[in-house]
Amino acid sequence: MTTSLLSYYEAIEKTSADMLSAARRGDWDAVIQLESACGVLISDIKQAKVALAPEQAKLKMRILQRILFNDAQIRRLAEPWLDELDGLLAARLRTVH
Repeated sequence: MTTSLLSYYEAIEKTSADMLSAARRGDWDAVIQLESACGVLISDIKQAKVALAPEQAKLKMRILQRILFNDAQIRRLAEPWLDELDGLLAARLRTVH
């Protein structure tokens, strides 16, 4: 099970890299779809109660660091888009009231 558990982390890493690629292209719909796929994988990991050997735990930490790096890059790319969305929503609320 530990090998398959690590394969889940690797799948999340791959998906996060795909999300970053989509964010760089400005394909936010793809980012959202991939984020949903990550959610399923994360849910599966949460259900697994498996202890990892020290070497496997180190590999898991390296994978998690790469996932966090990808996430930070996605957030950096998303900020201008989110600011624009906030502006559009605020303008729409002003015209509704």
